[in-house]
Amino acid sequence: MADAPTVRDRLVRPLARIRPLERLSLTARILAVNILPLALLGGGIFYLDSYRAQLLDERYKLARIEAQITAEALAGASRERQDALLIQIGKEQKMRLRLFDPKGRLIADSFKLDEPGFTLDNPDDDPFSLRFARLLDQVVDTLVSAQPVPRYIEPEAQTADAWPELVRAREQRLSQIELRQARDRTPVITAAAPVGLQGATLLTTRNAVDITEAVRAARSTLGFGVLLALFASIMLSLFMARTIVQPLQTLAKAAQRVRLGREREVEVPRLPDRPDEIGVLARAVSDMTHALRQRIDAVEHFAADVAHEIKNPLASLRSAVESLGTVNDPDLRAQLLEIATHDVRRIDRLVTEISEASRIDAELSRATFEPIDLASLAANIAVSREGRGLNRGHEITIERPERTVAVMGVPLRLERVIDNLIDNAVSFSPPGAPVELTVRASGRTADLVICDRGPGIPEDARAKVFERFHSDRPEAEDFGNHSGLGLAIARTIVEAHGGTLSVEDRADGGYGACLVVRLPAARSDENEP
Repeated sequence: MADAPTVRDRLVRPLARIRPLERLSLTARILAVNILPLALLGGGIFYLDSYRAQLLDERYKLARIEAQITAEALAGASRERQDALLIQIGKEQKMRLRLFDPKGRLIADSFKLDEPGFTLDNPDDDPFSLRFARLLDQVVDTLVSAQPVPRYIEPEAQTADAWPELVRAREQRLSQIELRQARDRTPVITAAAPVGLQGATLLTTRNAVDITEAVRAARSTLGFGVLLALFASIMLSLFMARTIVQPLQTLAKAAQRVRLGREREVEVPRLPDRPDEIGVLARAVSDMTHALRQRIDAVEHFAADVAHEIKNPLASLRSAVESLGTVNDPDLRAQLLEIATHDVRRIDRLVTEISEASRIDAELSRATFEPIDLASLAANIAVSREGRGLNRGHEITIERPERTVAVMGVPLRLERVIDNLIDNAVSFSPPGAPVELTVRASGRTADLVICDRGPGIPEDARAKVFERFHSDRPEAEDFGNHSGLGLAIARTIVEAHGGTLSVEDRADGGYGACLVVRLPAARSDENEP
């Protein structure tokens, strides 16, 4: 019975059905999940600073207009009317209004004429929530590098000279604005405006608590948004953990079964619906496992073939050696010694060929390819074989194009391919028949064709001739002189160079077979030093 889904599974599974997320790379997903809350928090902090600046700017304009309108109303009023206006406007607008005469002396104060329109908060008596809010205000100001605001302090001497904005207003005959900060970090806006033409001035003071409250309310909304983004980030992190860890665990289990070798046909999931790095890894591991399985199978078959091929000459050698002790006839002993010597040479040849066949792939995987003139390489090999008497009286003819046909490869290994193919053609050609080599360029490939005039290779046997230890030589004198690995080694080397080795009929329709080596032609830039 399957386990009941946990709360985490119920939250994460709906996210797993969001297909566009699966098309993003893991790097993009991780960056998005980690950047989302930080971006929201950072953007919100700067938005709050801009929001506060906008509110203050609007309040500056309002304070300037209020000061100018009040100053105009006071300019033509009597003293009694001025006091009445100060009291009325102070109560309605919750401001403090002070009127100074031309000499800078205080002549009227709305807070002294009537009850104050506002009181500044004493932060020492505030609850923890307000103290914490002020701490957050300070943190935000530090993060946005806000300009420091001077502290609002009531001067002891209530004269116009104690207020810089009043001094400027008297000198410039224009309204002036100043921003200060109360002890509870709320803004205090003062506005000064000239009253009439005799030099009197008006000072208005407003404690804009509503601005601080609006900013703190917006910050609370931002905090809720950050918490929501953090929750979404956690959910997306769990989703990513599910989409990353689960397939990795599946791949690890499959790799473990392959390593232990307990299940012969272990299928590593390829995850075709995953275009991200996990899907690429799954397909790479699957392909690697398939290639490893093929390599293991090839090694097993190769070991079995080697055991079978060595067993025959060993049995013959054992029989000859055991018979030597019981045979007194000199001719028969000489014949047995010849058989033993032949078997030893055959075993030595097999061991040499097997050793070379087993290390070809490893050597070519580390080798550095270089440009090779295919026609010149073939001509040099033919001349070398002729000098060593390996052509058995067969003439090696070479047909080559006028221009150089170059390929990229390892000269020593391609030399082995050509030597094996010429040796194969010589062994099947009738006495005195020539062996024909043709080098030609064909588009993006370079071809080397080696033709003999032997019995040819039937269509149904052309794939078998490249199998290891396959040999179809009816001549008695050739028995034991060929390991059956020559064409297999040649094909392995050619395929390691990105080419193909195949069998074709002679172009002239005559008897014989043609072995065609087709390799990628070297580009012009590869031929340059």
